[in-house]
Amino acid sequence: MGLFYTYLGAVDLGLIWGFLALGVYITFRLLDIADLTVDGSFATGGAICAVCVLHGVHPLLAIVAAIISGFIAGAITGILHTKCKIPAILAGILTQIGLYSINLRIMSGRANLPLTTANTLFTDLSLSLQINKYYIALIISLIFVIIFIGLLYWFFGTEIGSSIRATGNNEQMARALGINTDTMKLLGLMISNGLVGLSGGLYALYGQATDVRVGTGAIVIALASIVIGEVIFSGKKGGFCLRLVSIVIGSIIYRVIVAVVLQLGLNTDDLKLLTAIIVAIALTIPIMISKRKQVSLYKKLTGKELD
Repeated sequence: MGLFYTYLGAVDLGLIWGFLALGVYITFRLLDIADLTVDGSFATGGAICAVCVLHGVHPLLAIVAAIISGFIAGAITGILHTKCKIPAILAGILTQIGLYSINLRIMSGRANLPLTTANTLFTDLSLSLQINKYYIALIISLIFVIIFIGLLYWFFGTEIGSSIRATGNNEQMARALGINTDTMKLLGLMISNGLVGLSGGLYALYGQATDVRVGTGAIVIALASIVIGEVIFSGKKGGFCLRLVSIVIGSIIYRVIVAVVLQLGLNTDDLKLLTAIIVAIALTIPIMISKRKQVSLYKKLTGKELD
């Protein structure tokens, strides 16, 4: 039974970190921007949420505050990039570095905050309903995932959402069509980091603690989730909604893989190395598949082997 709850916990974490992956997907795939703000905004979301619940704020309002903190972090990066003309990757690094000190300020100089005495939504509902915490987390996380995927699907089908996608797809063409690409980048970065802040807040409530370094390497985990989801659903035709769902599923699969490997005896100090290997493999597989298809098509059309 303990092993079952281990994997159920991995699914819970996959859903929670899925918001992080969705946020990175918006910048990495839709806007074609490598945004490193997320390592900082994830921790900011957790810090804001933790401080709010410790001061008696309802967890749902604390989550809203975490989302707003992500919006602000994304806006700072967006302004540095679009108004100050700092390259996107450097703007994200600058914001990320600044957020470390801000997060310490939010947490009153403490490197971590335990939430064992606060209302963290997951634990309180578990106690009041007499249901295991893992099941409560699964239900709450699923509800959040369904709501936000629905909102994202709707938003990116609107004129503004389509403009954001057009900006990432072909910025010069979007500008020629009268789209203010700087505004679209700014908005995209805000939405992205808002989702990351949401992920950080939920993670703090779920784990009943937060740490100023909790976001370190978050972007690599998000990339792993994105590429795993894309590899699995690469041949499926389901449009934008399926792509959003595939990212969350990729996040769950990543967490299950980590749980399996840890059960096999992997040292937790090697998790970052494992993540790097998973990302490298997942990024390589589509290229290899595409190359094999090209070789097969060439052979079929010409009857010759490709040199």
